[in-house]
Parts: sequence; C-alpha cells; structure tokens
Amino acid sequence: SDHMENIYGYLMKYTNLVTGWQYRFFVLNNDAGLLEYFVNEQSRHLKPRGTLQLAGAVISPSDEDSHTFTVNAASGEQYKLRATDAKERQHWVSRLQICTQHHTEAIGKNNPPLKSRSFSLASQGSANSPGVQRRPSQNAVSFFNVGHHRLPTGKRVPIMQPDHLVDVREMMSQAEGQQRDLIRSIECLPVSGHLTSLDQDLLMLKATSMATMNCLNDCFHILQLQHASQQKGSLPAGTTISWLEPKISLANHFKNGAAQNFPAEINKPASVREEQSIAEPCQLTREPEEINPDEEVEDICDDKEDDLGAVEEQRSVILHLLSQLKLGMDLTRVVLPTFILEKRSLLEMYADFMSHPDLFIAITNGTTPEERMIRFVEYYLTSFHEGRKGAIAKKPYNPIIGETFHCSWRMPKSDVATDTGSNFSAHSPSEQVTLSKDLEGQTEPDYYTVKFVAEQVSHHPPVSGFYAECVERKMCVNAHVWTKSKFLGMSIGVTMVGEGLLSLLEHGEEYTFSLPCAYARSILTVPWVELGGKVNINCVKTGYSASINFHTKPFYGGKLHRVTGEVKQNMTNTVVCRVQGEWNSVLEFTYSNGETKYVDLTKLSVTRKRVRPLERQGPFESRRLWQHVTESLRDGDIDKATEHKRALEERQRNEERLRAETETPWCTKYFLKEGDGWVYHKPLWKTVSAVQTQQTDTN
Repeated sequence: SDHMENIYGYLMKYTNLVTGWQYRFFVLNNDAGLLEYFVNEQSRHLKPRGTLQLAGAVISPSDEDSHTFTVNAASGEQYKLRATDAKERQHWVSRLQICTQHHTEAIGKNNPPLKSRSFSLASQGSANSPGVQRRPSQNAVSFFNVGHHRLPTGKRVPIMQPDHLVDVREMMSQAEGQQRDLIRSIECLPVSGHLTSLDQDLLMLKATSMATMNCLNDCFHILQLQHASQQKGSLPAGTTISWLEPKISLANHFKNGAAQNFPAEINKPASVREEQSIAEPCQLTREPEEINPDEEVEDICDDKEDDLGAVEEQRSVILHLLSQLKLGMDLTRVVLPTFILEKRSLLEMYADFMSHPDLFIAITNGTTPEERMIRFVEYYLTSFHEGRKGAIAKKPYNPIIGETFHCSWRMPKSDVATDTGSNFSAHSPSEQVTLSKDLEGQTEPDYYTVKFVAEQVSHHPPVSGFYAECVERKMCVNAHVWTKSKFLGMSIGVTMVGEGLLSLLEHGEEYTFSLPCAYARSILTVPWVELGGKVNINCVKTGYSASINFHTKPFYGGKLHRVTGEVKQNMTNTVVCRVQGEWNSVLEFTYSNGETKYVDLTKLSVTRKRVRPLERQGPFESRRLWQHVTESLRDGDIDKATEHKRALEERQRNEERLRAETETPWCTKYFLKEGDGWVYHKPLWKTVSAVQTQQTDTN
C-alpha cells in the first residue's frame, strides 16, 4: 500500500507519575509490524528502549485533547503518546491503524480455525494464585497463536459444513457449562479466610471467562454468516458483521454471579404487566398538551446519590462489564447494571440545570450587551453544580422514545437582580395582557413563571430536546442534545453533541452555546464526575462571545473541576471579563474595570421545581413512566428495579420492531426536526412575532 511507508519522529511519551511526559524518538516499522522508540534520534542505531507488536493492537485518539493518543497492544502493554498538534496526531494514528490492520489480518489468514481440545479448568494456574499469569516474553504473534494448530504448507482449510457448525455449537455449550461451574465454584468459597470469593484475582477470572464466552458467541455468529454467504454466493443485502451485544445477560450476575429466575408472566407484579402492556405510543394522542402551571405543586422529592454500598457490593458485576468493553467502544447499546442508576430520568436532569431561575431571568435585565453576555456566562457556569446529585457518578435513566418531562419554577420578582434604569415595562400594555394571559381586573402576580418541557425525540441515536421560557420577560431557550458515550479504560466519557439557543426577544438577541463533555472516573472503585472540553457562547448581533474551558485533572498534580474562561468583544478583540475557579465550588469573575466578584455555588439558593402529582401525569411522563424503578431503588431492591427496567426496555424494542415492520415513522409530540436540530413546536419567538403582527394589522 502507498500508506505502508515507515515513519519516524519525536513524540512525547507518558512514563510515570514521577517523570511525567518525556520526548522520545519513535519509529514505525511497517515490515515487522513494530512500533519502536529510542531516547533520541542519535541512538537510533542502538537497541530500542521499547517495542510494541502492532498485530491486534488498538489505536485510540484521546478525548482529553487534540494531541494525545494511546497504543494498546494485544499483550496488554500501553503507550500513551502526545503529538505536537492535531495534524501530526492524525498522521501517526492513521499510519499506525493501517499497519495494525495489515498485520492483524495477516495473522488471521495464517492461522486456521481452532480444533477441539479438552482441558481441565482445575489444572490451570498455580495453587497460590488462581489468576492466569502472562509470560513477559509473550508477544502479539504468540498471543494470537494460543490453541491454534497449523496445517501442513499447501493444504487448504476445508470449508465448514453445517454438521461442523453443530459440533462447534455443542462444544461451546459444554464450555458454557464449564464456565458456569467455575463461577459456582468461586462463589461457594467462604467470604473470609485465606482464599475468599471476593479475591481480586478470582473476580477478574470470573469477568474474563464471561468475556471469553461472549467473544466465542460472536465468532460463531460470524461463522454462520460466512457459511450463509458461501451457500448464496454473497452476504444478504444489508447484512453486517460486527460485535454483538453480550449473549449472557448481566442480570444473571447481579448477586455476585448467582443466577436469577424471574417469575413467569402470570406471576409478575401488576406494575410490570402494566409497563409491558401500555398501548403503542403512536396509538396514543400525539397532540401537544398544554400544561397549566397552576396544576403543578412544589417538588418534595430529594433523592441524594451518596450511597457507596451498592458500588462496593457489586464489584464483580463491574468487573464483568469492564471485561466486555473495548477502548473507544460506543456504549449506546450496552445495557448497564441497575445499581449504578440515579433515581431520575436524563430529561429531568436537564431540568435540574435550571435550578437557579433568578439568574436565568436576570440575563435580560442587563442594561448593555456586554452585561447581558456576562450574566449569561454566570448563569451557564452555575447550572452544572445543581445538575449533579451528590458526589458519586451515577447514571440517570436512558429516556425511552416519546418520554416527556414537564415542570416550572415560580420566582418572586423581588429576588431577580435588576439594574438602575432597566425597564421592566418594555412591553406595550396590549402585549402584557396577551402574553401573560391575565384576566381583566386581576392583579398581576408578584412572581415570574419559567416553564420547562423535554422530550426524547430519537432512540438511535439518543437525542433529547428541551425548551424553557419566561413569557413575562420575553425570553426562552431551546436545545437538543445527542449523548455519545465511550469506554476509555478506567473511565467513561460522554460527549454532548448538539447546540442551544437563548433568545432575548426584548433585545432581539440570540445566543448560541454548546455543552462540555462529562467523564465518570475511577469506575472500578468510587466513581466521580468530571467535566472537560471547550465550549463557546456567541451572540452575532452584539459581537460578544465567550470561550470557556473545563479542565480535566492532569495525571500529576493539579486541581479538580477547574474552569477558566473569558468574555470578549469580537470587533475590538477586547477581553471584558475573565472567570476562573471550580464549577462545583467557587467562581471568580474579574471585570475590565478591575472589580472582582466571587460566587460560592454551594451557598446559592436553589428554587424547587414544580411538577404535577403522579396521578395527574400522562403514562409517558418521566416520573410516572419510571415510578416503579425509582421506588425499588429507594427501597434498595435492585432485583425488582431491574425487572421493571427490563420491562420498559423490552416494550420499547418491541414497539421499534413493529414500526420497522409496518414502515411507520415515529411522530414526536413537542419538537419538530429543523435541519440537524430539533425545535419546540411553539417557541416564544413565534408567539411574540404573531402578537406584534396582530398589533400592526390593528393599527
């Protein structure tokens, strides 16, 4: 190939916590399939300081920044490298991936399928450690050759016939039985003493044996597809060969690997049967429902997520889950265990970002474009702290398609920051009457109302739309978010793809903004949340913009949750405000006039949202939809919560399958597709525009 040339050059290599990053001279040897490095270019003629076999390796660009990437060899060794810029990283990554693919395929062609061989699980390993020891000298080639028998040169590998596939399936069934026996043997060990069922090596053995069986099932599926293609001459149209979802359900290992037998349909709780029997969403009314804020009551739910017990007790499930994942793997279709869930839907989590409505409403009260941009940045940075429930990184429920969440906030007008000279009566009298919908003769309420609605508009990919408005202040925000999650080793990264739009109709201004990435760190011990990435806020009309950096913690030293940013006037390139601090603690704002303002997020008052009681909510509103899962989690009954969760997910899959068979498109309720985004069906800017048009016609 034209791209199989040898390349070389300097890269930074992460060595250890003490030494940190060091420049090393790297050489990609395409012919040998090796990545070698030397102390410097002058020592290139000497023995390499390190060598990685690239056959079977995984090359992964890092989400931390645009310069870093990792090379994960099949032997388990890893190089963490950093290029000088994004272009150089792409050059190295693409060449490494081409070389890796070439040598991996070469090994696959040179090794025929496995032959049957019997072995005893009890005879493997030593008495001192049940874990399998990897030999230091084991390279990628020997790793791929384990258990393979070479045929004499020149002999062709026979095509597998159907009866051979039956034999393979039988052998795999026997292996699955042995794997189950292994799990039971480990779990029968005492919980204390010299060798216990919680021994880390044994837990890892359970996890890797489970992953091995899942991998074998995937390979068997590929063999079946290959046989079908040989029978028909080619693969059926639309067929893809890819890694499938785990064949062995995580639910069967929730109690340290013990199998669960759920009761038959007739014995299931009524709530589960109800979840499975709710009518097709498209058979329900898809007409938008106008929620009256007067029907909503102040929320008294206060589910903090500080329970460490479940994480510690379910360590074997976490190990099993990790063993199935690969670096960079998309987690959208991976079923996660129930005990790591928060007691709320992702749609409600978006609503909790609005828990400071006083700061939201105060944006439009700024007397100048500069002040309004700074106020928006202040509101934006204070929203993430309340959006997280507790310090533990738990995951909200994945909304099912068609799920909605409604709420509102009432904010006393006296609590909203104003400025001398700011005009609260910017509307004409007729606009005030039309927009607030107050009855003639009624006194105007002494509070502002902020209404919120969210809807899951797509399942694959998972996209949520949400919208909030304050009619009295003629301001609204519309956003759509696609959550893309990836496995990053000992952490999980979630990229929030999408865009938000804040409209200040009083001033004719629109502010576009993006969202940072989120990371769940230390997922094997006590998981915690970190935000990272650069976000931008921009107002085209005024020429003001903001650039905000959420900094992830470096490998050595540094602070957690650090954020920095600046607001500038684009025309003059003048910085008018700088911000620094922690997004979950204290923020420091420094203005161009030299003044400094500190915001302690832990002391900011939180306005409780208002929601309709469960009995008044529709069947697809978040809290009613997930109520049985939430109640079971509150009671600590993980098994029951899993059963309810599975019922909801199974119903969603059945509905999706039926729509595909009948070629029935999904109809959203509150949001409409516009280009690449989703927009609320009746945004405030349309309402205000209609009112102004009506007034013009009347005059």
